[in-house]
Amino acid sequence: MKKTYLTVALICTLCASLTLPSCIGSFSLTNKLLSWNKQIGDKFVNELVFFVFWIFPVYEVSAIADGLVLNSIEFWSGENPVASGKKIIEGNDGKYLVKSDKKGYTIKSLNDGSVVRFDYNKADNSWNFSLPTGETHKLFTFVDDTHVSLPTPDGSEIIVELSESGLYAYQAIVTGSNFAFN
Repeated sequence: MKKTYLTVALICTLCASLTLPSCIGSFSLTNKLLSWNKQIGDKFVNELVFFVFWIFPVYEVSAIADGLVLNSIEFWSGENPVASGKKIIEGNDGKYLVKSDKKGYTIKSLNDGSVVRFDYNKADNSWNFSLPTGETHKLFTFVDDTHVSLPTPDGSEIIVELSESGLYAYQAIVTGSNFAFN
């Protein structure tokens, strides 16, 4: 009789796993831990820290916390509580401090101190940027998976395909060149 219950439970579990949507999550805590380990020194120090964190179950605990708690929160709320953070990015023209939060990003130039804010607006599916003066401008709006609505120099908007040819056509419109069409 116990075998029957076990068989029924196994069949129900398999059917549920095939029919219900799944979410593996972003594993933000574990990825942040691994990123930190990659930045602390050369490959020998990184390997030593990796083994220490493996022997003392730091990686295992972070993976379990991600898998059972944080990814569940991310699945039900759409936001991972660990995903926010700070990072310094080095570009061709200097360093930038990028802070992420639930709504978007704040980017501060470490060269001249200028700040710009990028926010995602769920209501109209768009990305906007704000200057310290309070001015807000729309960067683009997602139309569907393969198209975005972008501003033109005359203030109107144009729908552009997210492909190389679509971006070349938009570049030609913005620069006033028809080189992309020759």
